[in-house]
Amino acid sequence: MLEFPRAFPADAVEREIADVAAARAVLGARLAPLDAALARRRDDFAALLGDRSAAALYACVEDAVRLAYARLARRHGRLGGDFHAYHNEQHALDLCDGRLGRVCATLGAHALALRDWCALLVFGAGHDLRQREAPLLHAGIGANERASAEETQRILTACGVPPERDPELHLVIEIAIAGSTFDARVPRPGQAYNAADLVQSGGALADRLDRTLDALAPRWRADAHFAHRLGLARIAADLDTANVAEPFARFAQSGEDLCREREMLAGRSTAAADSALPVLGFLTDGQHRFFFELHRFLSEAGRAAFGAGKQANAPKLKALAAGTRARLAVRGRPASGDDVIAAYRATLADLCEVERGAGGAA
Repeated sequence: MLEFPRAFPADAVEREIADVAAARAVLGARLAPLDAALARRRDDFAALLGDRSAAALYACVEDAVRLAYARLARRHGRLGGDFHAYHNEQHALDLCDGRLGRVCATLGAHALALRDWCALLVFGAGHDLRQREAPLLHAGIGANERASAEETQRILTACGVPPERDPELHLVIEIAIAGSTFDARVPRPGQAYNAADLVQSGGALADRLDRTLDALAPRWRADAHFAHRLGLARIAADLDTANVAEPFARFAQSGEDLCREREMLAGRSTAAADSALPVLGFLTDGQHRFFFELHRFLSEAGRAAFGAGKQANAPKLKALAAGTRARLAVRGRPASGDDVIAAYRATLADLCEVERGAGGAA
C-alpha cells in the first residue's frame, strides 16, 4: 500500500527464530509475563471469540505476538548483544498488557471488531522490531518502521495468517506501524540519526497519515473503510506514547531509559564527562518539550484512556525537572551523565515520598 524505496529482508535473528516453537525455546521462562498478558487480553475479548473462525484467528495472533516478542528480545532486548534501554521487549509488553487493557476497559470490547483488537495487539508487539536500519525517511515513513512492518507481516504469515487469508489485517498493520514514525528531522551532514532523540521529534506520523496517503496512494479516499483504518493507526500511536500517562515513577523511569538509549546510540557512555550536558538537557528541557509541546493523543480512545493520567503527571514532571536542576546546582557542574541520572533519581524519590505522605494524610 505504502511504497518505499527499498525492501527489508529477513536478518539473522529472523532466520534463527523462524516460528513460534523457536520463540518458546529461546524465551523459556521469560515467556511467562507475556503469556499472562495474553491471557488477560483473551479474557477482555472473550465476548468476541464465540465462533470457531474468530477463535482460530485469535490463536494465530497470540502466536504472532509471541514470535515478535522473542525476536525483539533477541535483537534489541535482554537476550541479545545490542540492548536498547527503551525499545526492547518490555516496551512491547507494556503496550500489549496494561495500555491495550486500559483502552479495552475504557471503550468496552464491543467498541471494536475482533480483527481491530488483533491489529492493535500485533502492532504492540511488532512496531519496534527493527531499530538499526540505515536512516531513510520517505514521505514521512522511517526505515525502522518500514522494516518492522514488513517483518510483522511475515510473522503473521508464519503464524497462519498470510495476506491471502486476511488482507485487511495486513493492511492495517502496515498503516499503523508506518504511522508510528516520529518524523525526526533528517540529520545534518556528519550528524548521526538517533531514533531515541525525542527532542527532535515532530510527533507521530499517524496525525498526518492522510497527507502521506494522498501522495503515495491518491485513490485511498475512495475506499469507504480507510477512515476506520486511519482511526486504528491513531489509537496505535496513542498506545505507543502512553508512557506519559503511566504512574509517575514508571513514566520517569521510561524517561531515563530513553535517555540511556539515546546516549548509547550517540556513542557516549553515561559514565563519561561528555554525556553530562546531553543527559541533563534530555531529562529536563527535552522531556518538558516533548510532554508539553510535541505530544498529544490523536484518538478519542487515547484521550479517554490516558488523558487524565497525563494531566496528573504534568505538575510532577515540572517538579522533577526543576528539582533535578536545583539539586545539581547545589553540587556544581555534573561530572558525567551518571551524576545527572543520580540527581534525577534522588529528586524522583523525594517526589514519590511526598506523594505517599500526602496520600497517607488524606
